[in-house]
Amino acid sequence: MSDASTSDDPKNDPFDADPAIELDDVSVSLGGQQILDAISAEIGDGTFVGLIGPNGAGKTTLLRTLNGALTPERGTVKITGEDIHALSSKAASRLVATVPQTTSVTFDFPVREVVKMGRTPHRGRFDGWSAADEAAVERAMERTTITALEDRPVTEVSGGERQRVLIARALAQKTPVLLLDEPTASLDINHQVRTLELVSDLVADGTTAVAAIHDLNLAAHYCDALVLLSGGRILSAGDPEMVLTESNLQTAFDAEAVVSRHPVTGSVYVTALPQSSDDASGRVHVVGGGGTGARALHVLSAAGYALSAGVLNEGDTDAEAARRVGADLATVPPYAPVDDAAQAALESNIEAADVTVVADVEVGEGNLANLEAATAAEYLVLVEERPFSERNYAGDAGRAVYERLRDRGHVVSSSELLSTVGELACESFRERSGEMKDDTDTSDVEGDADETDSGFDDSPYHSNQS
Repeated sequence: MSDASTSDDPKNDPFDADPAIELDDVSVSLGGQQILDAISAEIGDGTFVGLIGPNGAGKTTLLRTLNGALTPERGTVKITGEDIHALSSKAASRLVATVPQTTSVTFDFPVREVVKMGRTPHRGRFDGWSAADEAAVERAMERTTITALEDRPVTEVSGGERQRVLIARALAQKTPVLLLDEPTASLDINHQVRTLELVSDLVADGTTAVAAIHDLNLAAHYCDALVLLSGGRILSAGDPEMVLTESNLQTAFDAEAVVSRHPVTGSVYVTALPQSSDDASGRVHVVGGGGTGARALHVLSAAGYALSAGVLNEGDTDAEAARRVGADLATVPPYAPVDDAAQAALESNIEAADVTVVADVEVGEGNLANLEAATAAEYLVLVEERPFSERNYAGDAGRAVYERLRDRGHVVSSSELLSTVGELACESFRERSGEMKDDTDTSDVEGDADETDSGFDDSPYHSNQS
């Protein structure tokens, strides 16, 4: 896919396929307001492209322009070489199928009848129902796994099922291009994944798909390329890693975010930070390894925490991440066990930390010492993305120490890490502040041993503590 506004950069054209969609200087105004401004891009045949951007950026308008529903005031849109706006509605519908954002259906038609509507562009006014029509409907229902629903009124199926019915209707059109407007909106995570897996399968079979997607992490995981719209223009276009940068997200969404890699999928992963993140204070120790702690280090660093990490082997991905964010780091040579010096540094870092975070790390004999040391942490957070049984290579010893950590710690997903650390860091700060006050009290008592009880009780500090 290429974006003409940045076409000098070869990274913006990662596909060798012929373009299925060509936009040349497309501008659209609605109600006197400019919605799309000089959009130029090419989308390669058989690719999955995600449209992302803040509300009002023009994503839905662009989709409606691609399917011919809106005519641009300037520029052209070509689908497989055809000017979509020079075609009749029926001819355009043989090139582009659209799955709308809303899944509401007014009439209670049976599911099969809704899917059969997708064959309308291929049938003349007086044409009968053909074997080709029937085959297309059957295939569409099988691909979307809704055959068992065929006789049920479409108004009585669930939201996720209704989404698959509308996708089946689009598939029955048998078009080279499929457009989807927020296909995962209002769906639970299971149906979100099923929907995007289905679209990915269709793309693998040769369909070109363009979807407006609200969830940046789903878009990064499933899409071959992204188009980031901002203010009706293309801010960035290309592969997810190039588009989803912290500076782009700041410009488009006016949001502070950390961009890292998901520890399980390896996809680009975006974590939005609260506006008050610059005020974060405290110290956090991160136990990781093999890249599992990198995201936590980046997120916590961006939130303003002082960090320490280890013990890690030199060359480990997390060791490099720790150095990038300026964390205090304890390391040992590759494949070496934790030695006495590293053990002392580890224990000192955990003791100094307000919160200790144990990442979704794989556990072997080499990092049992890290987990053992973490059991001494006063405030402990365990990030779990995978069952422990899938990442335990230390047998009963690993299971025993991890159960001790789990009994004492707060078990969270990666998305809950920042808020949980924030709460615990505040609690740790209050506790440490109380300890400092207690120390002051003791010195006062020792220094004023000759004073009477009434003089001590009249101290404004101690009267506040009673």
